[in-house]
Amino acid sequence: MTDLFDDSSRAVLERRIDEWCARVRGEWSSVLAAGRSTDEPDRWFVRLRGEEKESITVWFLLGQRTLRHETYVLPTPTTHSEELLRYCLRRNERLVGHHFGIGAEDALHLYGELLLESLDDAELDRIVGSVYATIERHFAALVELAFPGLSRPSR
Repeated sequence: MTDLFDDSSRAVLERRIDEWCARVRGEWSSVLAAGRSTDEPDRWFVRLRGEEKESITVWFLLGQRTLRHETYVLPTPTTHSEELLRYCLRRNERLVGHHFGIGAEDALHLYGELLLESLDDAELDRIVGSVYATIERHFAALVELAFPGLSRPSR
Protein backbone atom coordinates (compact mmCIF):
# COMPACT_ATOMS: atom_id res chain seq x y z
CA MET A 1 0.00 0.00 0.00
CA THR A 2 1.27 3.48 -0.78
CA ASP A 3 1.95 5.95 2.00
CA LEU A 4 -0.48 8.74 2.73
CA PHE A 5 0.60 12.12 1.43
CA ASP A 6 1.20 14.65 4.20
CA ASP A 7 -0.03 18.27 4.08
CA SER A 8 3.12 19.67 2.46
CA SER A 9 3.14 16.91 -0.20
CA ARG A 10 -0.53 17.53 -0.92
CA ALA A 11 0.13 21.27 -1.22
CA VAL A 12 2.73 20.51 -3.90
CA LEU A 13 0.21 18.34 -5.76
CA GLU A 14 -2.52 20.99 -5.44
CA ARG A 15 -0.18 23.61 -6.90
CA ARG A 16 0.77 21.21 -9.73
CA ILE A 17 -2.91 20.70 -10.63
CA ASP A 18 -3.62 24.46 -10.39
CA GLU A 19 -0.68 25.20 -12.71
CA TRP A 20 -1.74 22.45 -15.13
CA CYS A 21 -5.26 23.92 -15.28
CA ALA A 22 -3.82 27.35 -16.05
CA ARG A 23 -1.61 25.88 -18.78
CA VAL A 24 -4.41 23.98 -20.57
CA ARG A 25 -6.68 27.05 -20.40
CA GLY A 26 -4.04 28.97 -22.32
CA GLU A 27 -2.78 26.26 -24.69
CA TRP A 28 -5.70 24.00 -25.62
CA SER A 29 -8.21 25.58 -28.01
CA SER A 30 -10.84 22.98 -27.04
CA VAL A 31 -10.83 24.04 -23.35
CA LEU A 32 -13.87 26.10 -22.40
CA ALA A 33 -12.88 26.37 -18.72
CA ALA A 34 -10.50 24.77 -16.22
CA GLY A 35 -9.73 25.34 -12.56
CA ARG A 36 -10.47 24.52 -8.97
CA SER A 37 -14.02 24.00 -7.76
CA THR A 38 -15.43 26.90 -5.75
CA ASP A 39 -17.45 24.44 -3.63
CA GLU A 40 -14.85 21.80 -2.78
CA PRO A 41 -11.15 22.71 -2.40
CA ASP A 42 -9.96 19.20 -3.34
CA ARG A 43 -11.80 19.21 -6.72
CA TRP A 44 -10.76 20.59 -10.11
CA PHE A 45 -12.43 20.48 -13.52
CA VAL A 46 -11.65 20.80 -17.20
CA ARG A 47 -14.55 21.56 -19.54
CA LEU A 48 -13.91 20.79 -23.20
CA ARG A 49 -15.80 21.61 -26.38
CA GLY A 50 -16.86 18.33 -27.94
CA GLU A 51 -18.01 17.37 -31.40
CA GLU A 52 -20.40 14.48 -30.76
CA LYS A 53 -21.22 15.68 -27.23
CA GLU A 54 -21.48 19.45 -26.96
CA SER A 55 -19.29 19.70 -23.88
CA ILE A 56 -17.31 17.25 -21.78
CA THR A 57 -16.35 18.04 -18.19
CA VAL A 58 -13.70 15.98 -16.43
CA TRP A 59 -13.75 16.36 -12.63
CA PHE A 60 -10.71 15.50 -10.52
CA LEU A 61 -10.82 14.72 -6.78
CA LEU A 62 -7.56 14.71 -4.81
CA GLY A 63 -7.54 11.98 -2.18
CA GLN A 64 -4.94 10.77 0.31
CA ARG A 65 -3.41 8.27 -2.11
CA THR A 66 -5.12 8.77 -5.46
CA LEU A 67 -6.50 11.32 -7.87
CA ARG A 68 -9.94 10.18 -8.95
CA HIS A 69 -11.62 11.46 -12.08
CA GLU A 70 -15.19 11.31 -13.29
CA THR A 71 -17.12 12.57 -16.27
CA TYR A 72 -20.88 12.70 -16.76
CA VAL A 73 -21.87 10.98 -20.02
CA LEU A 74 -25.69 10.89 -20.13
CA PRO A 75 -28.76 10.17 -18.01
CA THR A 76 -29.84 6.58 -17.56
CA PRO A 77 -32.85 5.92 -19.76
CA THR A 78 -36.19 4.83 -18.35
CA THR A 79 -36.35 2.16 -21.07
CA HIS A 80 -33.65 0.30 -23.02
CA SER A 81 -31.27 0.47 -20.05
CA GLU A 82 -30.28 -3.20 -20.40
CA GLU A 83 -28.96 -2.64 -23.94
CA LEU A 84 -27.10 0.49 -22.85
CA LEU A 85 -25.48 -1.22 -19.89
CA ARG A 86 -24.52 -4.26 -21.97
CA TYR A 87 -22.82 -1.94 -24.48
CA CYS A 88 -20.92 -0.15 -21.68
CA LEU A 89 -19.81 -3.38 -19.98
CA ARG A 90 -18.49 -4.70 -23.28
CA ARG A 91 -16.57 -1.45 -23.85
CA ASN A 92 -15.12 -1.53 -20.32
CA GLU A 93 -13.08 -4.58 -21.28
CA ARG A 94 -11.09 -2.51 -23.79
CA LEU A 95 -10.88 0.82 -21.97
CA VAL A 96 -7.60 1.71 -20.27
CA GLY A 97 -7.45 4.08 -17.30
CA HIS A 98 -11.19 4.56 -16.92
CA HIS A 99 -14.48 2.67 -17.12
CA PHE A 100 -18.19 3.26 -17.57
CA GLY A 101 -20.21 3.22 -14.37
CA ILE A 102 -23.50 4.37 -12.86
CA GLY A 103 -23.38 7.43 -10.60
CA ALA A 104 -25.36 8.20 -7.48
CA GLU A 105 -28.16 9.76 -9.53
CA ASP A 106 -28.24 6.70 -11.85
CA ALA A 107 -26.60 8.60 -14.70
CA LEU A 108 -23.88 7.09 -16.86
CA HIS A 109 -20.34 8.31 -16.07
CA LEU A 110 -16.73 7.52 -16.89
CA TYR A 111 -14.59 6.90 -13.78
CA GLY A 112 -10.89 6.42 -13.24
CA GLU A 113 -8.15 6.71 -10.64
CA LEU A 114 -4.43 7.49 -10.62
CA LEU A 115 -1.89 6.92 -7.84
CA LEU A 116 -0.63 10.28 -6.57
CA GLU A 117 2.97 9.18 -7.01
CA SER A 118 2.28 9.09 -10.79
CA LEU A 119 0.65 12.52 -10.95
CA ASP A 120 2.29 14.86 -13.44
CA ASP A 121 1.27 17.02 -16.40
CA ALA A 122 1.65 14.18 -18.89
CA GLU A 123 -0.72 11.95 -16.88
CA LEU A 124 -3.30 14.72 -16.55
CA ASP A 125 -3.04 15.32 -20.32
CA ARG A 126 -3.44 11.57 -20.94
CA ILE A 127 -6.50 11.29 -18.69
CA VAL A 128 -8.32 14.21 -20.28
CA GLY A 129 -7.38 13.15 -23.81
CA SER A 130 -8.44 9.56 -23.20
CA VAL A 131 -11.77 10.54 -21.62
CA TYR A 132 -12.44 12.97 -24.49
CA ALA A 133 -11.65 10.30 -27.11
CA THR A 134 -13.82 7.68 -25.37
CA ILE A 135 -16.85 9.96 -25.14
CA GLU A 136 -16.47 11.25 -28.69
CA ARG A 137 -16.12 7.69 -30.00
CA HIS A 138 -19.12 6.22 -28.17
CA PHE A 139 -21.54 9.09 -27.49
CA ALA A 140 -23.70 8.75 -30.64
CA ALA A 141 -24.11 4.99 -30.09
CA LEU A 142 -24.90 5.52 -26.39
CA VAL A 143 -27.59 8.10 -27.20
CA GLU A 144 -29.11 5.83 -29.85
CA LEU A 145 -29.19 2.88 -27.42
CA ALA A 146 -30.52 4.95 -24.51
CA PHE A 147 -33.07 6.98 -26.45
CA PRO A 148 -33.90 5.23 -29.76
CA GLY A 149 -35.29 7.54 -32.39
CA LEU A 150 -34.25 10.69 -30.60
CA SER A 151 -33.20 13.12 -33.27
CA ARG A 152 -30.02 14.93 -32.39
CA PRO A 153 -29.69 18.53 -33.52
CA SER A 154 -27.27 19.01 -36.40
CA ARG A 155 -24.24 21.15 -35.72
